[in-house]
Amino acid sequence: MNASDAAAPAAFETLTAEGTGNGADLNLDVILDVSVTLSLEVGRTRIPIRNLLQLNQGSVVELERAAGDPLDVYVNGTLIAQGEVVVVNDRFGVRLTDVVSPSERIKRLR
Repeated sequence: MNASDAAAPAAFETLTAEGTGNGADLNLDVILDVSVTLSLEVGRTRIPIRNLLQLNQGSVVELERAAGDPLDVYVNGTLIAQGEVVVVNDRFGVRLTDVVSPSERIKRLR
């Protein structure tokens, strides 16, 4: 291996502020088509493995969240909102009732 075969560090274009007046908007055009995973969490619970192995069809697992409490909405594992279940054209959906502010979402990603 000679000096010309050495790996060089990757270089990426820096996201910059657009001239929108407030300077808060970033040039996000480079990432607008990137897919993310959006997931909804009804609730959680912790159970011993003994109880887990006894689960079968018809078993009921009690969650830590009360009926009627809002669902948590996550994007790639980061909480971004809370909402309630709705039905739209025979499909489940979620109506967002509380959305984390954009600045708080960015802080949570870091």
